[in-house]
Amino acid sequence: MLGSAVTARLTADGHDVAGIDLRPATVGPDRPRYRHVVGDVRDPRCLAGALHAAEAVVHCAAALPSYPAGQIRSIIVDGTRCVLDAACRAAVPRVVHISSTAVYGLPDRVPTPEDYPYAPVDVYSTAKVAAERLALGYRDGRLVLPVLRPKTFLGPGRMGLFSMLFQWAEEGRHFPVLGEGDVRIQMLHIDDLVEAVVTVLRAAPDTADDTYNIGAADFGTLREDFQAVLDAAGHGKRVKSLPARPTLALLDLLRRTGLSPVYGRLLHKLTGDSYVDIAKAQQRLGFMPRYSNRDAIVQTYRWWQAQAAHREAGRSGRTSRDPWRQGVLSAAKVFF
Repeated sequence: MLGSAVTARLTADGHDVAGIDLRPATVGPDRPRYRHVVGDVRDPRCLAGALHAAEAVVHCAAALPSYPAGQIRSIIVDGTRCVLDAACRAAVPRVVHISSTAVYGLPDRVPTPEDYPYAPVDVYSTAKVAAERLALGYRDGRLVLPVLRPKTFLGPGRMGLFSMLFQWAEEGRHFPVLGEGDVRIQMLHIDDLVEAVVTVLRAAPDTADDTYNIGAADFGTLREDFQAVLDAAGHGKRVKSLPARPTLALLDLLRRTGLSPVYGRLLHKLTGDSYVDIAKAQQRLGFMPRYSNRDAIVQTYRWWQAQAAHREAGRSGRTSRDPWRQGVLSAAKVFF
């Protein structure tokens, strides 16, 4: 999702862009400045061809937390190593590394600043930490290497677990939250993340060669964000509270038995505030997010409504552009 948004912005700005993806191109001849390369970021020959004469690389490729553990490490860590090595061989001067706030694990300090220590708690966050450590090792004169740590981003093109909220809202159902739903969960609009990418591509080397949290500046509680979607659906439905402890225990059991797509770290994130300090990006990059959490989630829902032909329940959930299988959670909606 991020890669397609970045290429759309850069080609619109007049740049020639080569994109590497496992999937065939989804853009047509209206994007003449875009060259699509079907391949794997762990393939050095594929990278060498795509990076020839490149002025910059934006490394967006990653696995999702739902992937098998071996694939997560291979794609995130080995893939990052291959991209960085290929960039050095091709004498690319700048590589933007898209990391994640998952490197903080489940921080006990909010807002969480960039100097908070790495504290991975699962396979995904451990791989993200390893990839970021690897990337920082290339800040030795070989590359200018901006690292962006975005919060969960939304916008046209995003489905994943959000498709569950959108489907329930569209069907005129209430939607559950853990406890009162009064935790503050920061998100991010895809356009604001793309703007941050473009900014570090253009920034002076000493400004770009740093690590930045990227997230919305305006965000409320999870209850408020979910209710905004239910209000947009127009059925008069409400967010409903579930008792936190027994619900968490049940969801964790379903996760361990493979009956639910909700991964462990997400379960624990939903029980406490989760937001990062973006002051550094604001001050050094001039990063000023245009969208609130509510803007991002409602706009994504409106996009989802227009995608009726692409909501098949059998989609794989292999990317953020696919709806994830809801598993046994799909049956739970009869109670709402």
